[in-house]
Amino acid sequence: MSYLTPSVTSRLPEVGTTIFTTMSALAVQHKAVNLGQGFPDFDCDPALTAAVTEAMQQGHNQYPPMAGAAALREAVAAKIEALYGHRYDATAEITVTAGATQALLTAILAVVQPGEEVIVLDPCYDCYVPSIQMAGAKPVRVQLTPGSFRPDFAAIAAAITPRTRLLLINSPHNPTGTVWTEAEMLQLQDLLAPTNVLLLSDEVYEHMVFDGKKHLSASRFPGLAARAMVVSSFGKTFHVTGWKVGTVAAPAALMAEFRKIHQFNVFTVNTPMQVGLAQYLGNPAPYIELPAFYQAKRDFFRAGLATTRLKPMDCSGTYFQTVDISAVSQLSEADFCAWLTQEIGVAAIPTSAFYGDGFDQSMVRFCFAKQDSTLQLALERLQKL
Repeated sequence: MSYLTPSVTSRLPEVGTTIFTTMSALAVQHKAVNLGQGFPDFDCDPALTAAVTEAMQQGHNQYPPMAGAAALREAVAAKIEALYGHRYDATAEITVTAGATQALLTAILAVVQPGEEVIVLDPCYDCYVPSIQMAGAKPVRVQLTPGSFRPDFAAIAAAITPRTRLLLINSPHNPTGTVWTEAEMLQLQDLLAPTNVLLLSDEVYEHMVFDGKKHLSASRFPGLAARAMVVSSFGKTFHVTGWKVGTVAAPAALMAEFRKIHQFNVFTVNTPMQVGLAQYLGNPAPYIELPAFYQAKRDFFRAGLATTRLKPMDCSGTYFQTVDISAVSQLSEADFCAWLTQEIGVAAIPTSAFYGDGFDQSMVRFCFAKQDSTLQLALERLQKL
């Protein structure tokens, strides 16, 4: 006897397999160097894993407080104050999350009502729009300026309506590696000041800003901090993307709403990792030194790209390098990435995948969070182009 599986109406009918999964699978199939998906191929600091191991051995294996281990929230509040000059109350304004993706979805669910609008700036990370749709809200896409990928404030202002509840920004920016300037953050503060629009600031690459520039967190600007939920990621900062531990900082009134959702979709996050991270944060050197670490990798990769026909675009932050492929191929970005993986043996991500309309400008994204030997092998293959 056969049994019927009842059909369901999808909440995300247009969502299929992500481009990251697709390209990583293709890279495995063709034994390509995977510079597509954004994760390191090197280990984290042994001191960090030792701190987590010690936490487990000391019995920190049961539920922590819903909002996160107190010691970790205190450490995060102290770190933000030291770097950005804004003091969050660790008790009421910091929550530990199961990575940044959960933080973003929870933040949107907490403050956005069905029928309201959320502005996102294209190209944007692929979880933003589905999260908005799951909240029953309408995503409103505003393009960053093509080529330079700077915010277009006239376009943002024009997109704000009485139904706009939230604006989502990302700096340092995935996929382009651009970093917002102080003038741009101040202009954003002025733009939002007369509105009731909240701000969701994705700052997971906060410690990867190069060439002597500073990360300009929304926390630095009082007018933004008062309306912002700021998302950060230990996975990105400490080379442990698989741990999926992040944080959100926000004014107490916003955080109270955030925690209402958080307690029912996650409740709380891995205890020994929280305890280990709290201990590890006692030494600021790992994140203070991170910009120089990744700048060296960026410079190594860009120097190699200079020997190819690919044109590197500006990369002021993150561990992603966007390149112009127009001198190499007239294929679409997606077709070029498939060809590059299959025939040259290097996987990349088309930037068109980050646009709602698939906008194609002959640019693809590489990840340089790799060992130098990995990057060198990729560069040797790219020199064949």
